[in-house]
Amino acid sequence: MINGKPLIAGIQQVGLGIACVHSTWRWYRENLGFDIPIFNEAAEAGLMLPYTGGQARKRHAILALNLRGGGGLEIWQYTERKPQAPEFQPQLGDLGIFILKLKSSDVPATYHALKENGNDILDEITVNPAGQQHFFMNDPHGNLIEIVEGNSWFTKKSKRTTGGVYGCVIGVSDIEKSLPFYQKILGCDTVVFDEKNTFSDLAALPGGDASCRRVLLRHSDHRRGAFSKLLGDYEIELVEVKERKPRKIFEDRYWGDLGFIHLCFDISGMEAMKRHCEAHGHPFTVDSSKSFDMGEAAGHFSYIEDPDGTLIEFVETHKLPLLKKLGWYLDLRKRPPGKALPNWMLRALSLNRVK
Repeated sequence: MINGKPLIAGIQQVGLGIACVHSTWRWYRENLGFDIPIFNEAAEAGLMLPYTGGQARKRHAILALNLRGGGGLEIWQYTERKPQAPEFQPQLGDLGIFILKLKSSDVPATYHALKENGNDILDEITVNPAGQQHFFMNDPHGNLIEIVEGNSWFTKKSKRTTGGVYGCVIGVSDIEKSLPFYQKILGCDTVVFDEKNTFSDLAALPGGDASCRRVLLRHSDHRRGAFSKLLGDYEIELVEVKERKPRKIFEDRYWGDLGFIHLCFDISGMEAMKRHCEAHGHPFTVDSSKSFDMGEAAGHFSYIEDPDGTLIEFVETHKLPLLKKLGWYLDLRKRPPGKALPNWMLRALSLNRVK
């Protein structure tokens, strides 16, 4: 927090509900470079009762990063109940997080490498209305991933062309109602494009031949915070379909069931963020109050809902493992807000890499 205002450092992670946490992490690790574990813990989700049927649920979660830069992936599995899939095939424009955006420094090279490894590539490389090269694929469980051209990198020289999370494609019922939420609360104040049409670059997606409105949002402010250099820039794409009534992707299901369960931002100044969200009509629905402890990492988290109920998480990190084998942890509460961690300290996370 600076001058009474909360700071957003970047997208910390996107949550992915899955039925097999370890094999899923192996796939994301081997194919997309999410090989730096921040935590790998079995515990009970006791604070998410509004979204887990009013009961505390046992789960296993792994938060992993790609040190090329970008947000992480929180792979999340129920351990005492079978996670449920939607009863219908989600389509473009259905309400919630529909696609995970991952960035690439060389989209053609990423495309050919993933295709040679036998992955489920849905289309050829196309260009979106912003002029970015991109393509779509499924992970082994049918979760949609967009590989899109990015230009914000922490590690610039690498044999790997993929980076971390760059954003999401989110279905909304009314873009005009959703824009103030994403622009004023999340700071995505720059409209890169706003177009209504049928889009050839979306044709390979379920429901991708429908007429829709697409708005791509980015942030004009240079992000500050301990992890801002690593997390980098991000974008959020909103989609509103015109020809049918969209359904909620998590209709009649729990947070943690199969699919993309939340979009999480790394912040400083949780109390300021609480006031900020309340002032814009979106109060916290979950608040861990003071601190949560994942064993290897700790902090303060909260949730709000966008106008259609899509879950947005905020995390203010208090403790981070830099070198687990030596018990070297960083206490971020002692650092000035807004001050980025030095590059050497972030690179030290590579000592925890799982090959």
